[in-house]
Amino acid sequence: MRQAFAWLHLSVVLAGFTGLFGKLITLNEVDIVWYRMLFSSLILMVFVGFPRVGWRKFLQIAGCGTLLGLHWMLFYGSIKASNISIGVVCIALMSFFTAIFEPAIFRRRVSWAELALSLITVGGLLCIFSFDTRYRYGIMIGVASAAMCSLYAILNKKVGEGVKSRTMLMYQMCGGLVGTTAVIPVYLMAFPAEGPVEVVPEGGNLWWMLCHALFCTVGLYLLQIMALKRLSAFTVNLTYNLEPCYTIIIAFVFFGESKELNASFYAGIAMMVLSVMLQTMRAARRRGQTAG
Repeated sequence: MRQAFAWLHLSVVLAGFTGLFGKLITLNEVDIVWYRMLFSSLILMVFVGFPRVGWRKFLQIAGCGTLLGLHWMLFYGSIKASNISIGVVCIALMSFFTAIFEPAIFRRRVSWAELALSLITVGGLLCIFSFDTRYRYGIMIGVASAAMCSLYAILNKKVGEGVKSRTMLMYQMCGGLVGTTAVIPVYLMAFPAEGPVEVVPEGGNLWWMLCHALFCTVGLYLLQIMALKRLSAFTVNLTYNLEPCYTIIIAFVFFGESKELNASFYAGIAMMVLSVMLQTMRAARRRGQTAG
């Protein structure tokens, strides 16, 4: 249990740098996601190879990879349409969507405790932005990104049963690359990207994309998949509410984003941290009762 939480929190720290790369890379969100999946697939091919899985399982894994790619496009689209802070804080709504989607997918009763914990996060989100609607379009895309991310984590846990973590990630990236390529035209009709599509990234973009693929994709999602094998999707998604804390601090340090660290900001972050701590304690207590 402790090891699973260690993997989970390390993955959250790596996720905190995702928004930073999204700002450093000057490509539009479609380019970023396509090359992120391509480079990640090539890295995994070298270290993992092509383990054998059935076609049905491969298609399920590829479907999860496509959901992940769609989440990434919406996430980077939110950052491009607003700023890093908006994009990452909207991801905190993941736990709210998970509290609703997970019971429906696994056909179990809604947990009012999980719903209450996720609503603490929603309250923290509102405190941070003080009901600021200047970035309405970016917030809208960010909310859609959180919904896609929630579905990905839930289905990833279900599909990943009996499959090694590295095998799961390998086929997610490869299958997701194909699925995302097919989804891109539909995405561009719904959310026109800023700037033209760049066929081959050059210079700094190429370097940042390689680092992004190695650390914030291969490393991050291997840790997340390993954590999902021992923890619930809700616990994982709720813990990812800490991602905005890391990313916003990074954004202030490296980009000097105009949002000031006022009282409402600290109150919102405190509410997010509180929700994560309460769920961690709740999960540990339930684990102890089961073991007993």
